[in-house]
Amino acid sequence: MIRFHDTTKIFDRASRPALDAVTATVKPGVITGLVGPDGAGKTTALRMIAGLLKPTSGRIEVFGLDAWRDRSTIRSFLGYMPQKFGLYEDLSVLENLTLYAKLRNLPKSQRKEQFAKLLDFTGLGRFQNRLARRLSGGMKQKLGLACAFVTTPKLLILDEPGVGVDPLSRRELWKMTRTLSHADTIVLWSTSYMDEAALCDETLLFNDGRLLFAGPPQELASRMRDRVFKAHGFSASEKRRLVTSLALHPAVVDATIQGSSVRASFHNPLSPIVASQRFFNGREVETTAPNFEDGFIDILSQETPKRAESTRAHGSTQRVHVPDAFDRDEIVVEARKLTKRFGSFTAASEIEFSIKRGEVFGLLGPNGAGKSTSFKMLCGLLKPTSGDGFVSGVSLRRSSSEARKRLGYMAQKFSLYPNLTVEQNLEFYGGVYGLGLVERRRRIARALEEYELGEYARSASGELPLGYKQRLALATATLHSPEALFLDEPTSGVDPLARREFWRRVDQFASQGVAVLVTTHFMDEAEYCDQIALILDGKKIAQGSPETLKASARSHDNPDPTLEDAFIHLIQRGREVGNEIA
Repeated sequence: MIRFHDTTKIFDRASRPALDAVTATVKPGVITGLVGPDGAGKTTALRMIAGLLKPTSGRIEVFGLDAWRDRSTIRSFLGYMPQKFGLYEDLSVLENLTLYAKLRNLPKSQRKEQFAKLLDFTGLGRFQNRLARRLSGGMKQKLGLACAFVTTPKLLILDEPGVGVDPLSRRELWKMTRTLSHADTIVLWSTSYMDEAALCDETLLFNDGRLLFAGPPQELASRMRDRVFKAHGFSASEKRRLVTSLALHPAVVDATIQGSSVRASFHNPLSPIVASQRFFNGREVETTAPNFEDGFIDILSQETPKRAESTRAHGSTQRVHVPDAFDRDEIVVEARKLTKRFGSFTAASEIEFSIKRGEVFGLLGPNGAGKSTSFKMLCGLLKPTSGDGFVSGVSLRRSSSEARKRLGYMAQKFSLYPNLTVEQNLEFYGGVYGLGLVERRRRIARALEEYELGEYARSASGELPLGYKQRLALATATLHSPEALFLDEPTSGVDPLARREFWRRVDQFASQGVAVLVTTHFMDEAEYCDQIALILDGKKIAQGSPETLKASARSHDNPDPTLEDAFIHLIQRGREVGNEIA
């Protein structure tokens, strides 16, 4: 087993410990999740276990060995998959496997059989001569995991293997890990996805370097029993108003949108009748099963009450320059037969959909399906081979610059200038969007106040905490009051409170008439969408509300499917139809 003995790691010039006096035990034969947002301490803990970092104080034991002093011995039975795959991009799939086999001293006589097993299991057999850099994100993850299993390790470390990977690929990674691991293998799976945490046998929950919880994920979820409720059948405007009012109530821990439903958790147990009358405007409510994320948010709200209170308030005051009364049938964003070819490869084929004013629209699909290509064409970042996109009636093909002035864009990765201060970034983007000096200064002052960035105004943006980087990115994207807001996987890696804060801001924009287009691999975030389009192999294969998509996956064996179930069902069905046509 692995034991943390009051383990602390402090990096030079850091304002707080990366790992703060952690004492914990990890058992063999189970998958233990190291859970928490980016910067929580997960990767630091994994690197110390692997002997890549020396603890500042305390120690870590791995099978009775000191993780730092005996690191050479530990590495002889260690399988390690780092965050960035650990692949050699200019080597082929087979060459990567061969390299790892050499590093792990796998005899040549055993390689052919082991490679065949791994290639068959991952489905990479027909891609074995393809360069790693030409693989999709999901395929890279599978290859990285296969390299870790070239020999069967006693200790397997997987540092966020599911990050940026679609739900179907994540399920396949879990199946691989459980199937290929031996009964006595220690498996450490780091993740910021709360739904992934629920799949682990044991969890270590970190935040700001501190261990907040250790135990089975069901134990944390069970603490919220009789404290989580859901009401159904709300219109877009109703559900957003209700979530805003619930979020501001001191008795409420959390409130989220799930399609046309509203889900809320409370600090204390309630009866459905009391919940209905006091919090859901008399609507019929049902007690719903709590999950791991409910427990995490409850802990965070107790650990950081001031931050939780601030999070509840976000989104209640911000404004954009869209009239209060707007036509909900007005189309703001439209894709008309958008097609993009790269040589002989068609990345997107005749993609069509429209987004109305005040609507949140999700663009989903597996890795490499073409959703990012479609998204970039609508942002004006890629020129279509044929077809066209429109923002407020302005063509992206004919008047790209004019169309881009009408939209706000927030990239998946922090894409602002890290060496410029917060204020300088806002100044720069205000100028890019054509705001005059007086108006620009007025809006910057308002943004610093509404996004609570005032204390960081003269700080380099690259040094901001992740949640504040996210606030700044959204502030710059909306500084010019766009009619459309494009969000590319906007909350990857942030903790649940920061995600809630972000979506309350987005809901506020939608309630004021902004059309929102979002891509995400978080299915609970997709529940915020009014409409969802599903892309596969460059084509749109389904579109509808979250309820409509979930209904398509309903069966005798699964009468109440989740949106993730629906995603996987529709992708698998789409691939079957595609194979039949081929």
